Amino acid sequence: MDVLFNTINVRDLLSATDLSDPSSPLSAPDLRLLINRLESHSQSIKAQVRSYLLSHQPEFSSLFSLCSDLVSRTDDVSGEFHNLLRLISDRPIDVEIRQAVSDIDERMKEVKVKKELLGLVRAIWGLTERFRTAKEALRSGQLKFAAQELRELKMAVRLCDGEDKQDEREPLVYGLLKKEWHESFEEMQEVLSKFVDQAVRYDQKLSRVQVKYQLSSDGNDGVDFHEVLEALDVVGLLDYGLARVADMMIKYIITPVINSGSPIAFVEELSKKSEKTVEAILKIERSSAPETGNLDGETIFSEIVQVVKFTCERICFQNAHWVQSFGRLAWTRISEMIISNVLSKVVPEDASKLANFQKIIDRTTEFETALKDLSFISASDSAEQRLSNFAENVEVHFAAKRKTEILAKARKVLLHCDFAIPQEYIRKGGVGRSDGIAKDSSDHVVDLLFLSDRCFVSTAASELMKLVHQTLQDVCLSSPRVALELYHAARDAILLYEAIVPVKQEKQLDGINQVAVLMHNDFLYLSQEILGLAFQYWPEFPDSIKERAVFVDLAPRFLLKAEEVLQREIQVVIYNLKGVVFILEKVRIIWEPILLPSTYYKSMGTVLDSVLSRIVRDILFLDDMAAEETLQLQRLILLMLEGLSSLLGSLGAVTQEMKSQGTTLCSLDDLIPSLRKIRKLAELLDMPLRSITAAWESGELVSCGFTLTEVKDFIKAIFTDSPLRKECLWRIENISF
Repeated sequence: MDVLFNTINVRDLLSATDLSDPSSPLSAPDLRLLINRLESHSQSIKAQVRSYLLSHQPEFSSLFSLCSDLVSRTDDVSGEFHNLLRLISDRPIDVEIRQAVSDIDERMKEVKVKKELLGLVRAIWGLTERFRTAKEALRSGQLKFAAQELRELKMAVRLCDGEDKQDEREPLVYGLLKKEWHESFEEMQEVLSKFVDQAVRYDQKLSRVQVKYQLSSDGNDGVDFHEVLEALDVVGLLDYGLARVADMMIKYIITPVINSGSPIAFVEELSKKSEKTVEAILKIERSSAPETGNLDGETIFSEIVQVVKFTCERICFQNAHWVQSFGRLAWTRISEMIISNVLSKVVPEDASKLANFQKIIDRTTEFETALKDLSFISASDSAEQRLSNFAENVEVHFAAKRKTEILAKARKVLLHCDFAIPQEYIRKGGVGRSDGIAKDSSDHVVDLLFLSDRCFVSTAASELMKLVHQTLQDVCLSSPRVALELYHAARDAILLYEAIVPVKQEKQLDGINQVAVLMHNDFLYLSQEILGLAFQYWPEFPDSIKERAVFVDLAPRFLLKAEEVLQREIQVVIYNLKGVVFILEKVRIIWEPILLPSTYYKSMGTVLDSVLSRIVRDILFLDDMAAEETLQLQRLILLMLEGLSSLLGSLGAVTQEMKSQGTTLCSLDDLIPSLRKIRKLAELLDMPLRSITAAWESGELVSCGFTLTEVKDFIKAIFTDSPLRKECLWRIENISF
């Protein structure tokens, strides 16, 4: 059979000469030769295959027989498998088995649930029985047992503190049990409260506290007060029960002790039966001496300790836990009363007396130590040392009290100041007048530290700065903590002027009056004083204050405020002058066509002279004018004269008309003397000092109606003090006309 698997090489079937050139095509004879040789070769192969099959016939026969047998067996297996599938399809045994298993599981679950429900019912029945037992114990006087049961039942019904409604995910039965517990708790609270009220009472007629130890209520006799407190403690109502006692003791015992102006004595009495104390009484015996109103702290502390001892021994049975509970309920209110009614009243009002307060600090510490020994207040919690903390911080309290007093006094001064100018000051001509008041005869006249001048200020400003200076003097003598508070008080007092006065006088600033100019002077004066404060007191300040004591930041603020107030007043004046010009023009329109020319001339002259005289007088009354302000006043006068030009023109026309008719009227300058004076005043506002002096010496100012006092005051208001000003004033004073 190897011939079948050997490859046939075509080249072997041709002659060698036919293949001399592999790339040349074969000829037709060569192809026929090749075909013949292939057919011959094929016949040879077929003959070899037939010979092989014949020689191996038994082996092939056995192989075919085996294959036939295997096919037959496969058909048998396939038939049996189909029979099995048909059997399973007709009777599904696996479904029956699965259903049986599922039924068994359901039955087991039902049994388990029934067992659990049975256990739950037994538990609920048990809890219900315990509730019934607790109520019966409570009604029969077994208070401690009832309280213990109620405490355990609280855990059993899964009740948390502060829980007031049922969780929706919980079974309804838990809600019912919780409701049952709350009802039992409220019943116990009511019963125990009655026992406490019965045990501790205050007899107002006999002024005594009565503590009974054998109690009875609703048929329960012989209930012990100690057991009542135990029950309260077990069930978590101790604070509730003792709070009622604490309220009573504070109201009827502690408060009179603290507020009484005379000593109070306490007498303790015990009533026993069969060697057992059945009643304790604390009598209050007031002193027959008249109340002094200044009972010292040591006496009050001693009396309170007596009351606390009685409470610890006769009410709390010296149980440290009960005493602490009572102390937590009462100490906060007691300490607050002692601080407000005793300690705060003895805080020194003078920094020099702070050292004497040490005795009170010692007494306070001893008092709290006695309360700690009785377990009334905690020995480890410093927060409960309220009295010691207050007393030891007396410097802070003194400073806070002093600061409050300073600001209250400053506020009172600012609110009650009426910004009135004394009549004698107005009559005598103002600040620095030679014929006016003396320099030191009025608190209203003050020196401006950095302007070498003086001005008139309100009572509010002068009194405020006196208070500030007094406060800063105390700063120099005080401890660092006190000094810091007083320093802030001084700053705040100054700032109060800015916060109160402009608001209080707001309506006055909308008119022409002395309030605006006084407020301007006040702000100017305060700015000058503020600049001098640091220089004056800084060297004497405590070292810790020197770095913080800053006043200079306030000076520019007050200076700007002074300018703001003045500019506002100037605008008000300008507005009102425009109104005056409008009114005078309206009068001209009404009078001129109706009145006789001579009558109109004289009447209008009288009105104009009155108005201009008032304006000149008000300008000359100003005691301090800056260079910019003099220019503003000059523009104001020129603006007014320009507005009066038509009116003055009408008067000039009347003069010419009457002259043409042969009637001579007085000149306009004689008719209105103030007209020439106000025109000259406009020139003086922009004139050098030497020129003003020369104008006086030449008699020009006298001819315009100026007096010696007016010229001198005008120079002092415009020009600062200098040798030249003194020389010019001397020259003016020594000229006589």
